Amino acid sequence: MPFTTLTHLDCSACGRVHDASVWQGLCVDCGSPLLARYDLSAAAKAVDPKVIETRAPDLWRYRELLPVGSGEHITGFGEGFTPLIPAPTMGERLGVRNLLIKDESPLPTGSFKARGAAVGVSKARELGARRLAMPTNGNAGAAWAAYCARAGLSLLTVLPEDAPHVNRRECRVLGADTYLVDGLISDAGKLSKAALGPGDRDVATLKEPYRIEGKKTMGYEIAEQLGWTAPDVIVYPTGGGVGLIGIDKAYQEMAEMGWVPRDKHPRFIAVQSTACAPVVKAYEEGKDACDPWTSGERTIAFGITVPAPLGGPLVLEAVRRTGGTAIAVDDETTIKALHEMGAAEGMYICPEGAACLAAVRALRDQGAIGADERVVVINTGAGLKYPQTVDAELPVLPADGSVVPTFRDRTT
Repeated sequence: MPFTTLTHLDCSACGRVHDASVWQGLCVDCGSPLLARYDLSAAAKAVDPKVIETRAPDLWRYRELLPVGSGEHITGFGEGFTPLIPAPTMGERLGVRNLLIKDESPLPTGSFKARGAAVGVSKARELGARRLAMPTNGNAGAAWAAYCARAGLSLLTVLPEDAPHVNRRECRVLGADTYLVDGLISDAGKLSKAALGPGDRDVATLKEPYRIEGKKTMGYEIAEQLGWTAPDVIVYPTGGGVGLIGIDKAYQEMAEMGWVPRDKHPRFIAVQSTACAPVVKAYEEGKDACDPWTSGERTIAFGITVPAPLGGPLVLEAVRRTGGTAIAVDDETTIKALHEMGAAEGMYICPEGAACLAAVRALRDQGAIGADERVVVINTGAGLKYPQTVDAELPVLPADGSVVPTFRDRTT
């Protein structure tokens, strides 16, 4: 049985074929992202859903549809197969009876970025890379730092100066050469690229083709957890958009292999912040690519602050093809949804996941999501990584018992 059925890489824009046996970045002709392609007929013969279900509960259970050619190159911590959690109380409040949370917070370093790092670093190791560099808003850098340390590879990261402090600490303690820039992730990208020497590899978002392969395993897991079918709607917090592109790719691959119904593809909702919404703007204007977002605003949902997403055309195409939409929400409604989710379901989600819940409420009010539709919200990380989202100033009571604490009414 083949460990992988990877055959080649395709340019997502012009279609030029690239050799998958050597390191590749962007398309050599047009500079667009590359997509990994597999012999899906061979994969379907080699493995089927019943076999998948007997394997270890990690993302490598889908190894025939991942790009690493041998188990000896896998660098991992047992990542994957995160829970798909019903959220009936929050769903009732949002007007959606079948609300599910794909909770990525249990992954290594506390976010879904571990998926892309696991596959990206493993493939880099297989292809002989030794030094990698990337810009990051925080969580991706932490994840790649962890996997690079485990693989014995060097990593250089550049973060915006206002990136969460916990991510700075993660990158440093995990051994990455870490720098800050007085600017946005686009500025960090210029500096990390400038650091590259001969043989060094740029692993910025979609600048190499394998991070997306790790992220696509969310789609395989959602299908498996739903009995090899699709939800009606997947709501995804969109910065670079790699996860949305990957989940869409997974469902296309599964449909071609006969693992899921061809006529049951999820609608994608791309969620952004009103402070940085290049995908939403392009969607509303009917454009196929994103103009750079020039506003200097900041958002609490730091992970979706990507002013010039390279994968914008792929996100827009997926959203339109599936009959979905793109929507922006502000920080006030995001924080409200974060607190509401915590009290309603006992889940301290990240602000990016909370933005998705705020979007569900808005879209339900608009009639864009039906009350009986099965809706999956991607919570991309642990809320504990964002302590600034919760005010920790609490009442201090005298020790003499002269003031007694009281319960709040949880129904309000």
